[in-house]
Amino acid sequence: MEYTKKTAAEQAHARGAYAHLVDGHPVDKTSTMDAIATALSFPDYFGHNLDALYDCLTDLSWLPSGEHVLIWGGSDLLKQADPKAYLAIRGVLSDAERALAPGGDRADSRRLTVALPED
Repeated sequence: MEYTKKTAAEQAHARGAYAHLVDGHPVDKTSTMDAIATALSFPDYFGHNLDALYDCLTDLSWLPSGEHVLIWGGSDLLKQADPKAYLAIRGVLSDAERALAPGGDRADSRRLTVALPED
């Protein structure tokens, strides 16, 4: 069975999590960060750089308590177009997931999970 954005969203909803879809298929660092910011309704003060991305991802105080699943379909397009940007953003996403995990240094009532479906 193919792992799609729809499947990822259905799985998130089934376990009571909030699904946040990255729109489109951004192929550069700036548009990818903007798409993530839009998907998670980042506040206006988001600084549009990797440090600011991490800060917002590990805060999420404007969102309800619970698990928030960021669904980034087609992430391989960025990986192919700009491998360095892809690795930088994936690193920030992974660091934020760990920070918000139970026992993480930013753990609170919100948790971040990143899903990377094919589409």
